[in-house]
Amino acid sequence: MSFLSKTLARVKPSPTIAVTTMAGELKAAGRDVIGLGAGEPDFDTPQNIKDAGIAAINAGKTKYTAPDGIPELKQAICAKLKRDNGLDYVPAQVSVGTGGKQILYNALMATLNPGDEVVIPAPYWVSYPDMVLLAGGEPVAVEASLETNFKITPAQLEAAITPKTKWFIFNSPSNPTGAGYTRDELKALTDVLLRHPHVWVMTDDMYEHLVYDDYVFCTPAEVEPKLYERTLTCNGVSKAYAMTGWRIGYAAGPKELIGAMRMIQSQSTSNPCSISQYAALEALNGPQDFIASNNEMFKRRRDLVVSMLSEIDGLTCPVPEGAFYVYPSIAGLIGKTSKGGTLIDTDEAFAKALLEETGVAVVFGAAFGLSPCFRVSYATSDASLTEACSRIQDFCAALN
Repeated sequence: MSFLSKTLARVKPSPTIAVTTMAGELKAAGRDVIGLGAGEPDFDTPQNIKDAGIAAINAGKTKYTAPDGIPELKQAICAKLKRDNGLDYVPAQVSVGTGGKQILYNALMATLNPGDEVVIPAPYWVSYPDMVLLAGGEPVAVEASLETNFKITPAQLEAAITPKTKWFIFNSPSNPTGAGYTRDELKALTDVLLRHPHVWVMTDDMYEHLVYDDYVFCTPAEVEPKLYERTLTCNGVSKAYAMTGWRIGYAAGPKELIGAMRMIQSQSTSNPCSISQYAALEALNGPQDFIASNNEMFKRRRDLVVSMLSEIDGLTCPVPEGAFYVYPSIAGLIGKTSKGGTLIDTDEAFAKALLEETGVAVVFGAAFGLSPCFRVSYATSDASLTEACSRIQDFCAALN
């Protein structure tokens, strides 16, 4: 009999972390590797935020805090949600966790019973289904298509909901596609959810501020106030504030749910890092102007990558509305053979051959629940992106 829990057989390690690790190992071995797998900005944390963390250390704010966040940060989160999203919450409705991932996991652990279903649009962030499985639930993937720019339709959502459905997880702009739902598109989905009062909504708004062109972000409880009492609005400081390593995520929702999440956190990790909480306080309350200038750089990089990848025969690359990813389809390349002799029969084979033969690390689409595609993170320098896309062009041109 195995010593390990049977639950572990239901899940797999994070493919995005695996790709980043493999790229790092090849680099350490002396290979010329360009990593386009990591989902984090290459910008440094703004100085005022770093200074707030240093000030917290110097002020001795290095002790335990309340299990799910200091009052000042909860108040700042309430102010942010009112300012940016028109949503009214009080601190008792807010939970602060060690990154957005813990917030989502706590909520699933607090609510799922064996057999409960969670509807997840695909492509999805790799961790959603596995977190559902760890919590004892059953993920139900709803596959979007390239034709709808990787956004599900109201009819698809309606068809996926059953009496067993407990949650609908919604992520816009999306990881891995960067696709953002317009207000009208989101309203059509919330109209479906209004017809199913047993289904709760878990939003992942982590890329809220990373949007381009004329796209305007909106979140479900903002678009349909009638869903307020059964929506958990989740966010964090990782992406927009370039604070991935500080590990602060948060959520706002009904008090009973927040209380259950607090209890789970109090018996697992307890409070998030006290220093990071004070840095996050400055992030939310301090100057926000750097976000627009960062977005200008991200938009330039997006356009560079889309332009270069769109030149490749057999590859289709939609223009994303937000985040810092593109998700090209390689449907036109399936069945070909690489210069090194690898049959490209799946997107995983494509990504593996690309890394081995050119040193460019991307994440294969099957990891996100929709093939045949791959994800490119353009959160790196223009020079690295230009070189990487040039190598991808040469790799694809050599396929036969």
